[in-house]
Amino acid sequence: MKNKSNWIYLTIGLAIGTIAAYILFNITNTGLPETKISVEGNINNELEEEEHEEVVSLSQKELDEFGIQINEVGPGTLQLHSDLTGEIIPDPTKVAHIIPRFAGIVREVRKNIGDRVEKGEVIAVIESNESLVQYEVKSSIAGTVINIHMTPGEVIVDNEHAVTVADLRSVWASLSVYQKDLLKIKVGQIAEVSTIEGSQINKSKIFYVSPIVDEQTRTATARVKLNNTSGIWKPGMFITAKVYTTQKKVPMAVNKNAIQMFEGETVVFVKEKNAFRPQPVTIGLQNNKSVEILSGLHPGQMYVSEGAFTIKAELLKESFGGGHGH
Repeated sequence: MKNKSNWIYLTIGLAIGTIAAYILFNITNTGLPETKISVEGNINNELEEEEHEEVVSLSQKELDEFGIQINEVGPGTLQLHSDLTGEIIPDPTKVAHIIPRFAGIVREVRKNIGDRVEKGEVIAVIESNESLVQYEVKSSIAGTVINIHMTPGEVIVDNEHAVTVADLRSVWASLSVYQKDLLKIKVGQIAEVSTIEGSQINKSKIFYVSPIVDEQTRTATARVKLNNTSGIWKPGMFITAKVYTTQKKVPMAVNKNAIQMFEGETVVFVKEKNAFRPQPVTIGLQNNKSVEILSGLHPGQMYVSEGAFTIKAELLKESFGGGHGH
């Protein structure tokens, strides 16, 4: 009986040992492929990154030939501005409306629109209906005739036949200020006024901002005095203006020409040894010269400040099988 009991215990022990060995074997074999796959995956990812890294190598001679300039990422001060539109108007304090004193017949017209007149110079001669005596209509200021409603033989009976003379040696730029800019635009700020095609530019200070908003246009008005001795600024001319509102210091800024779009990302081309690669960046404030960099670069890093488009073109050319890309 005792031998029988020992046999039973031995059988149970062998069964438990077999089961334990089976479980341990499966656990060990199951872990091995995962470790192998993970290592192979990391190696493959590193190879893919190396294969897809896009760089351009250019010699110093090529850099000089293409006009490519390198600069250092660093802090900057951005001069911020608001873009406004408007028109040139005569200075109303230098406009004279000359009205004939008596009704009568126009006998002579000596000046036309656009003619220059001096103070006291005769513009027209009218024969009075009452006395039949001729009298002269003279300019009260020196300036340019900008409006006249008189022809010889015409009967003058009302104020519609006034002559308008304006001194256009100085004019006003009347700028429309939309509500989004109302809190930014202030008297004393510098406005850079330019013709619509940008061929003429004049800087002057804002001397007036209207206290109310026009009910029709929903805009306020800012006014700037412009020297016009050259006669460039003509009343009625459409203009644009950059009003410099504030300055802000930023930790990192780059030349605006450095910013490029490449493969759907905003990038700056950075220099690493003798090569250039596109570095994705996040941008912040900007003006027409500089752009704030929020992330993607670090102070002291060398980047392409001018000629970035050429680097971009070289990379695109390399993607078609040519160029300097490596």
